[in-house]
Amino acid sequence: MNRPTLHQIHPVLPVQNVLAALFFYTQKLGFEIAFADDPKDPKYAGIKRDHIEIHLQWRDDKDWDFNVDRPMLRIVTQYVDSLYEELKDKEVFHPETAVVNTDWQTREFAFYDLYKNGLTFYQNI
Repeated sequence: MNRPTLHQIHPVLPVQNVLAALFFYTQKLGFEIAFADDPKDPKYAGIKRDHIEIHLQWRDDKDWDFNVDRPMLRIVTQYVDSLYEELKDKEVFHPETAVVNTDWQTREFAFYDLYKNGLTFYQNI
């Protein structure tokens, strides 16, 4: 019997406006559009960069009335300092955001997208 193998994960992030989220991820973070369910008014789309893919799904405004925790993605990154340098002048994170070494032996930086979904980019040290 063949042993099942997990290959990838495509997290789905909630967003209020898929077009705005697509612009943020493509123009600010260097992703490209993998697919969209509608080219003019998408409600579900995928973006990719290198070996990862993230899906963006529209949520109704009433879903944002509640103060709930949004997802936090931890993305394994090669050359995390170079990625930080690439993004720092694109106004995607707070000016005090920095690359730090953690007690759990990673070097990382973190910030939120337009809809408070957390993104942590890290590498093991």
